[in-house]
Amino acid sequence: MKLQLARGFTLVEVMVALAITAIALVAGLKATAALTDNAQRQDALLLARICADNQLIALRLARQLPGVGDSASACQQGGRAFQVQQQVRPTPNPNFRRVEAAVSEGSLVILRISTIVGRN
Repeated sequence: MKLQLARGFTLVEVMVALAITAIALVAGLKATAALTDNAQRQDALLLARICADNQLIALRLARQLPGVGDSASACQQGGRAFQVQQQVRPTPNPNFRRVEAAVSEGSLVILRISTIVGRN
């Protein structure tokens, strides 16, 4: 009579397999979190760009040389509240002004954009 031994996995083998699975799941979770963070940053950047563009387009549509100085305005885009800080500075040519718009959400500056506006 021959005895047949039961074959199976040892506790060490099961623990190693669980550790490998856990490491793979953690790596996948970190990659997913990085993608989510990047998508949120891109969303904020796109909405901030719309706010800055609206501010600069309004200056061009006014068809007059903007006055030198600083101003601030609120901008609502996509259900989020942004602040647009606009700086108008003179240039060596008096027919042009340098305009910079900085868009922030809270205390974080998301976007800075500048352009030159001329006399129309």
